[in-house]
Amino acid sequence: MKMIRAIVRPERVSVILEELLDAGYPAVTKTDVVGRGKQRGIKVGNVRYDELQKEMLLLVVEDEEKDEVVKLISKNAKTGEGVYGDGKIFVTPVEDVYTISSGVQEL
Repeated sequence: MKMIRAIVRPERVSVILEELLDAGYPAVTKTDVVGRGKQRGIKVGNVRYDELQKEMLLLVVEDEEKDEVVKLISKNAKTGEGVYGDGKIFVTPVEDVYTISSGVQEL
């Protein structure tokens, strides 16, 4: 299994979540995050904003579903503005999964 962490612009989240649901991936965790990427924040006039609002989506999928989910998120997170700041997707292996209520290991 793979854990996919996608850090995206807040205004793109509803579209991404709808597309994930339509594609059969209803289980997603969403959290507000702040940070900066290669662009080191943004500068508006004389003011520099070091920490930009983003959303992080987390989901766990089967290995063979990873590419489909990454493509789906990438397609729907991209603003088309041709600038930095659309986000990043990180994929990591998942060793174990446990359901807290039952204590059952799912892998």
